[in-house]
Amino acid sequence: MDTDTVRSPAADDSAGRRREQRGWYFYDWACSVYSTSVLTVFLGPYLTTVAEAAADADGFVHPLGVPVRAGSFFAYAVSLSVVVAVLVMPLVGAAADRTGRKKPLLAAAAYTGAAATAGMFFLDGDRYLLGGLLLVVANAAQSVAMMLYNSYLPQIAKPEERDAVSSRGWAFGYAAGALVLVANLVLYTGHDSFGVSEGMAVRICLASAGLWWGAFALIPLRRLRDRRTPAREAALPGFRQLAATVRDMRRHPLTLAFLLAYLVYNDGIQTVISQASVYGSKELGLGQSTLIVAVLLVQVLAVAGALLLGRLARRYGAKRTILGSLVAWTVTLAAGYLLPAGAPVWFFVLAAGIGLVLGGSQALSRSLFSQLVPPGKEAEYFSAYEISDRGLSWLGPLLFGLTYQLTGSYRDAIVSLVGFFVLGFVLLARVPVRRAITDAGNAVPQRI
Repeated sequence: MDTDTVRSPAADDSAGRRREQRGWYFYDWACSVYSTSVLTVFLGPYLTTVAEAAADADGFVHPLGVPVRAGSFFAYAVSLSVVVAVLVMPLVGAAADRTGRKKPLLAAAAYTGAAATAGMFFLDGDRYLLGGLLLVVANAAQSVAMMLYNSYLPQIAKPEERDAVSSRGWAFGYAAGALVLVANLVLYTGHDSFGVSEGMAVRICLASAGLWWGAFALIPLRRLRDRRTPAREAALPGFRQLAATVRDMRRHPLTLAFLLAYLVYNDGIQTVISQASVYGSKELGLGQSTLIVAVLLVQVLAVAGALLLGRLARRYGAKRTILGSLVAWTVTLAAGYLLPAGAPVWFFVLAAGIGLVLGGSQALSRSLFSQLVPPGKEAEYFSAYEISDRGLSWLGPLLFGLTYQLTGSYRDAIVSLVGFFVLGFVLLARVPVRRAITDAGNAVPQRI
């Protein structure tokens, strides 16, 4: 027998793991287009316009008989989608861990979200209720799917690989978001030359995100595999399951301490992302085209930032790298406070700073949390992680709004967010990560 052709079991395992990792990256590539093109750029303004077309003389729509100002409908729909996700994620997470059948649940969530997004093509005229329903379904489905997707990380990557694997996943997502956004903006800005109306161009952009999501989700669904686990107790409904997960986390207080730190600084990150365009338009007087270019710049540089911080984590450890990124966030906000009005170049510099730390801080947080999850409870714990990522990021916008209300200055509002990064830094610095990994029952990587 030719011994050169004989593969060891370890080599086969390594090859299979790399194949799964490559497939895993493509789910970020598939679904990030929804976050970028749909939520960040097109849906909010368009759905608001549709709601305004359906509004009465006082500017109100009346879903289920409840008077709602048309300009608030999109925000309320997003909030409702979070409530739905919070109810569903713990239930799905527990079911995934109990049965070991994550892939069918991931497929169901992904294609529910993709179908709802593709259905936004029919959002025209005064169909604001249809738009709200599709948004709630798509956004909740994306949250559930991301929870399941994230929970694969501890199973497809060894502890020492997770920072790099997680960072590559984020990089794939930002690259796809930038690529599709460029194509969408070409169609949107040149809709007359393509022979379509502005509204039709937006609907095509929305629907294309759903088609992209569904098409590329096939790759991870073909490559990822389920791991059978011993039968566990039946999943509990909604908040009861979340409460049970939190009670279980109390047996791992260091994991809970990390989640608290993440909740605080991620709230700051999410608020900067959502309010940067408001700051640019209202305080700095920048036009829509400038803001769209800035969004593209963030997407492109977030790819490089995720890969760069992943490399730094291999050398200095994930915890130190995240702490460094929080310092960078603080400096970026301070610089934003000093930006002169009517100067798009400096706003692009600010966007570049955000992009370089955005992807890496989020990717490394995900990989570090994966080290703190007890084996066999990946989906259940990542449901709590996803809820803290998406469902509890309301303090930052509230502080931003209250600061503006009290001071009348968006500059004061944006700099008020520094507290989230400072407090998050302090809380994370106090977490003994090596002991936390050991207490969770996992092997400690060389660099952490």
